[in-house]
Amino acid sequence: MEAVLFDMDGTLINSEPYWLIAETALMARYDHQWTDEDQAYCLGGPLPKVGAYMSNLSAQVHDAIYFENELVRLVAEQFTLGLEFMPGAQELVQDLMESQVPMALVSASPRLLVDSAIDLLPPGTFITSISNQDVKVSKPDPESYLKAAAHLGVDITRCLVLEDSRTGISAGLASGAIVIGIPHLITYPPTPRLHIRQDLVGLKTNDIREIFHIESKEDSNASRI
Repeated sequence: MEAVLFDMDGTLINSEPYWLIAETALMARYDHQWTDEDQAYCLGGPLPKVGAYMSNLSAQVHDAIYFENELVRLVAEQFTLGLEFMPGAQELVQDLMESQVPMALVSASPRLLVDSAIDLLPPGTFITSISNQDVKVSKPDPESYLKAAAHLGVDITRCLVLEDSRTGISAGLASGAIVIGIPHLITYPPTPRLHIRQDLVGLKTNDIREIFHIESKEDSNASRI
C-alpha cells in the first residue's frame, strides 16, 4: 500500500446536516419552507440540479448559478463551526498519519468546501486534494482518483480508496485502486478489489495492509490459472 485516498462527504465527515441547514436557511429568504420532499429530491446533488430546483421554487428571482454559489457559501460557513466526523474516520486518519501513510482528499464537492474542511484538520493531514473543479469529469469517472495518485507520485493500483456512495465506489474501482466501501442506504454487488464495511470503527493501518496482502495473493493465484 502506497497511499490512502479519502472521499469527503459521507466518508470522512457527516456533511448532510450542514447541507440541510443551509438549504433551509436559503429558501426561507424566499418564503419557502424546505420540506422532507425537497431534501430527498436534492440529496446528493449534483449542484446544478439543486440550483435549478431552488431557482424554480423562488419563482426564478435568481438563476440556478446564484443558488449554487450561495448554497456552497452557506455550507462553508457551517463547516467553520466544526466538523462532525463519520464513525471511526477521525481515528483512522490519526492512525494513518502516525504510520506515515500518505493521504489525499478526493471529493466531488467544490474547492471552497474541500478547503474549508482541510483548514479545520491538523496541518499536513492530506498531502493533496481534488475537488470537482480540478477535473474535467467528476465521479463516477475515475479521473479524480487517478489525478490524486499522480499528485502523490504513487501507483493507483497500490492505493486504497474509501468511499460511501455508489458513484464514488464505481470511480474507485474504475481507477484500479482497492476500495473499502461504507455504503449508506444502498447495496453494492460483490466485486473484485472491493471490501464492504458497515463503518470505519476499529479499522487500522495494519488492517488495510492485510487487505492488500489478501488481494496480492488473489491476483497471484489468478495469474497462474
